[in-house]
Amino acid sequence: MTLIRPTVKADGTSRSGGRPGALRAVAALALVTLAALIALLGPSTALHGTGEAAAPGVGGIALLRMVLFAALCVPAGELFVNRLARRLPGGPAAVPRSRAPYAAAAGFVAALGLASVVATGNLVPSGLSQIDVGGLYGTRDGALALLEVNAFFVAGLCALSRRPGTQVWPLAAIVGAEALRAHPTTEHNPLFGSSLTLVHLTCAALWVGALLQVLRTLRLWRGGTEQAGTVDASVALLGLYARVAALLLAAITATGVCSALRRMPAATVLDQLTTTAYGRTLLAKVTFVTAVAVLAVWARIRLRRAPDPLTAYTPARAEVVVLGVVVAVSGLLTALPLPIRWS
Repeated sequence: MTLIRPTVKADGTSRSGGRPGALRAVAALALVTLAALIALLGPSTALHGTGEAAAPGVGGIALLRMVLFAALCVPAGELFVNRLARRLPGGPAAVPRSRAPYAAAAGFVAALGLASVVATGNLVPSGLSQIDVGGLYGTRDGALALLEVNAFFVAGLCALSRRPGTQVWPLAAIVGAEALRAHPTTEHNPLFGSSLTLVHLTCAALWVGALLQVLRTLRLWRGGTEQAGTVDASVALLGLYARVAALLLAAITATGVCSALRRMPAATVLDQLTTTAYGRTLLAKVTFVTAVAVLAVWARIRLRRAPDPLTAYTPARAEVVVLGVVVAVSGLLTALPLPIRWS
């Protein structure tokens, strides 16, 4: 008996009667719902029993930051992977339809929401009359919030233009603004902290966004064909991303550890990881990142040793799902009160 693998038609349905397109949509909706629940319900869970008080509307702020981070990852990953794909000799010229305009629109709305919070003195506004837009120009946080709003707007225009590569400049401005926002001038050595966040956020955006774009590219290239050149190019692209991802993960780990030690000195880390909301959320983030690393190693082993290297696609899909959870937890982490720096 011969087993025949179902092929995918142009409309997204398979000859076996399945609907992978619909399944992907359901899976994406489930992931978005899970991420939203993490952002909205996570603060109360993390703060339970710590005695800490969160800012008003912390769940909504965490949700907006999650959307902002995700909106940053999508175009960064597209630009990065499309450049990698062009370096492959003899690879297909087709690339997936860009989602950067939609990401820019979502990021613009999220940044606008965060700016409205800053405009009311870091309180959730109950009406438009409470929002002092002019006051944003007079504070550092307000100027940074306006910079992010404008940068997402410009990024959307660049994504719709004939030169989408110009998105790199407004995206860099957003990363820089986030790095400065996370480390106010009252902090000890804020420039060093901002530098750590700059590298950490840049590498994280490339890691998450690039994996998503690689999977979209492989699905497009494979389509309904099994041409040798297409398969070879798919394997080469996945392998190239895997090598770059290893470097990105190393940079993320190093900067993450340094940032955590700046927030929580080494002598207090173990205690604060379980007794503070920030520490608990950081511990959850580390757990999920570790799971991602395990999936990445599994995908790399399949890529190098399996009879069909493209079976690495399966753990890579699981990896991007867990990375989505990491983005949600990261948004939550930035909204929670910072831990006490014990001497």
